[in-house]
Amino acid sequence: MVKKRINRIYRVVKYVAYKETLVDFREKFWSFVGAFIGIGIIAFIQSIYFTENDNLFLIGSFGATCVLIYGVIQSPLAQPRNLIGGHLVSAIIGVTVFQLLPDIIWLTAPLAVALSIIGMQYTKTLHPPGGATALIAVSGSGSIKDLGYLYVFFPVLSGVVILLLVALIVNNMTSQRKYPSDDRFSRNFKWFIDPIRDQSQRIKQKRNKRKNKKAATNSSLAKWRV
Repeated sequence: MVKKRINRIYRVVKYVAYKETLVDFREKFWSFVGAFIGIGIIAFIQSIYFTENDNLFLIGSFGATCVLIYGVIQSPLAQPRNLIGGHLVSAIIGVTVFQLLPDIIWLTAPLAVALSIIGMQYTKTLHPPGGATALIAVSGSGSIKDLGYLYVFFPVLSGVVILLLVALIVNNMTSQRKYPSDDRFSRNFKWFIDPIRDQSQRIKQKRNKRKNKKAATNSSLAKWRV
């Protein structure tokens, strides 16, 4: 009896491990494309217009954001409300902490991150990379600190908008991916998403027609040879 139970648990664990590690190469491909284009655009702007500044436009929290909005697009933490709101709330809190308190890193750093978490929870915009956005506001380079509240709009808001626009395009290129996943948010972006999905469907239909035509041709040739 015990042996049967152990074998059953083993089979269940093995199945769960298999499902969790199953690789969908199409999903991985679009995750790669989204992250590459999103960060690529921001990095390109940084390299062209802000070469003399220390990564003023390319902040570290954007990398963590890409993991969510391109790799885990169904997560509630990756939705547009959380993406935009989380970064903005955290940026405002981070700058405020730096402006009001003395530049004592062991005080401002934990306080900025802790308050940003509370702020995101209260506004229902929880987005984990927001904590990093708040931290950068108090621990970043002199160029970042000199921005003051301009940091909220540039680089935070401008970079987030770029990442969101790329996500709306890339994450709706196939029928298997849908972003935003919540229909309430999808209605807000319907004007932008629908043309992308329609174009994706047309491309898929053309591809299927070519496959069917090729299959019919091969079938006819096989019959003719017989």
